[in-house]
Amino acid sequence: MVWLFGALGLVILLFSGDFLVRGAVNVSLRLGIPALIVSLTIVAFGTSAPEMIISIQGILDNAPGLALGNAVGSNTANVLLVLGVPALISRLHTAEFDTRKSYVSMVGASIIFILLCGLGPITWVHGSILLMLLGLIIADQVRAAIVHRRTASIDDVEGADLEMPGWKIGVFLGLGVIGLPLGANLFVDAAVEIAQDFGVSDSAIGLTLVAFGTSLPELATTVMAAARRQADVAIGNVIGSNLFNLLAIIGVASFFGPIPVPRAFLVFDLWVMLGASLLLIPFVFPPKWDLTRRWGTLLCLLYIVYIIMVVQHG
Repeated sequence: MVWLFGALGLVILLFSGDFLVRGAVNVSLRLGIPALIVSLTIVAFGTSAPEMIISIQGILDNAPGLALGNAVGSNTANVLLVLGVPALISRLHTAEFDTRKSYVSMVGASIIFILLCGLGPITWVHGSILLMLLGLIIADQVRAAIVHRRTASIDDVEGADLEMPGWKIGVFLGLGVIGLPLGANLFVDAAVEIAQDFGVSDSAIGLTLVAFGTSLPELATTVMAAARRQADVAIGNVIGSNLFNLLAIIGVASFFGPIPVPRAFLVFDLWVMLGASLLLIPFVFPPKWDLTRRWGTLLCLLYIVYIIMVVQHG
């Protein structure tokens, strides 16, 4: 039954996050907030809401390892699994777009995050630094988009529907606000019980089960992008998600209680996360390589090996 409750909690989380995005986006557009700002902030935060609620709930339930494990494990899964699986489906041509600036921001954020973990436990002071860094990155993205006039149209914003009636927006917001904490409670309680039953730490559960579950939306997005041969969407989705996982989720969660950093993270998991990010260098900087099935196989195998090592030592 515990696995059933965990799966139910995850399903509620994912649907609630989608409902919250749809409601918040349409309220914001009706208030006159530009589509670009909505895309870079509200949609990004909304799609990360399940991970954020899980992290906060983990801290409140005295299982802070879920918070850190969720963020670090999700970033590793995003590169190795979320890009690996789509590459198995279709070759991703990376030469057609430029993600160098966002990629450098992601790697820089990862290095700063590792340094802060070395000064752990992560407190609201560290969280404030992460959130300020996120604010600078978003401000720079907005500035660059305005300068180059690459503003997002309303049709490009996830969940946007200018014909959606007000009552439906209210229902989406209500379902999102109610469903997120409900799903998080079910999922976190189940994850902690599973960890206790198997004799592994909440950090290991966060790195594996929780990270995999919360990476499913990103995986679905990149699989669809691969099917449509939209490599920019696939890699851009991973970079954006990784930035928010470290800066927004841990940044906000740290205000609900200190997050201890286990020694295993300092000597292994954080460096695996950074190493996985560095694997993207050949696909981001010229001469750019395509993400082929061979690369997809390698990335997926590396993820499987990592999960086995985490479980064995968890």
